Amino acid sequence: MNSSSILVVNAGSATLKCALYINTDGILTEEISFHFDQLQKKLTIKTQDDDTKKVGENFSPHDSSQFFKSALEYVVDAVRHYFNTAPLIAVGHRVVHGGHIFKKPAVITKESFQAMKSLESLAPLHQPYNLEGAIYCAALFEDIPQIACFDTSFHQNHPPVADLYALPYEFYEQGIRRYGFHGLSYEYISSYLGTHHKDLINGRIIIAHLGSGASLCALKEGRSVDSTLGFTALDGLPMGTRPGQLDPGILLYLLDQGLTPPMISDILYKKSGLLGISGLTPDMRLLEASDNPRAHLAIDYFVHRVSREIGGLVVSLGGLDGLV
Repeated sequence: MNSSSILVVNAGSATLKCALYINTDGILTEEISFHFDQLQKKLTIKTQDDDTKKVGENFSPHDSSQFFKSALEYVVDAVRHYFNTAPLIAVGHRVVHGGHIFKKPAVITKESFQAMKSLESLAPLHQPYNLEGAIYCAALFEDIPQIACFDTSFHQNHPPVADLYALPYEFYEQGIRRYGFHGLSYEYISSYLGTHHKDLINGRIIIAHLGSGASLCALKEGRSVDSTLGFTALDGLPMGTRPGQLDPGILLYLLDQGLTPPMISDILYKKSGLLGISGLTPDMRLLEASDNPRAHLAIDYFVHRVSREIGGLVVSLGGLDGLV
């Protein structure tokens, strides 16, 4: 038997997920996976021969800013022994924003890395962590290809009306357009439905990706035709700390009130959403357990916005055959 391995790294806005896949004679299996939850300070490990996830040690580095680096170090130490019988041949990285530059997966080189880094301002909660993981893994595995897979690629074939903003058209030509995100998640779900629910994937469906980051995607015959996220990961649904759809006039007003762009960015990315409304937490689990009226208000607002956006995507699809 000929075996090799692939390490996959997915750094989200509040979690880090990693998995090691073993390729044996062309058959790919997930050997072990790790889920680090920064909000809950938990590490969950799942192995191939154990269908039940096991909650491991509480994972809380002394320096919270080192969370992702410490988590990646933990993963590499835990999987290194697999490489004795299944040599590592590639590391795959989720990269949130590919802009109009990257329409498919790309090998991370000095040039492509700089192009990805130039997009950090469009996804400040994600892109820096994505690239930090790539830097760390490249240092550990110098001769192993690092492959970037983009959350925006799945949405590249939208009709123009789904991606335009009603701004002067030259901005669209410069790349200011709706990109959509969570594309790797949607691509996986679409692939699963294509194997297990062919009748559904051939129709008109809406997939809901609801977590600390949240969005909806409209698919027709397995292809993305519209999404709630836009130019950045701030648009659409309210999220853990991000507001979702917002009247841009509010930002002009805040600027007039003396707030600086960095201050507004901090509010939009770190202090809004469920946290902003509740004043308590961005964690839906804790909001559901709370008796605080503002916790209930945050939940009600989230449900209202999700329901409203689903209605809009039904119009984009011309009907609905399934909600996933």
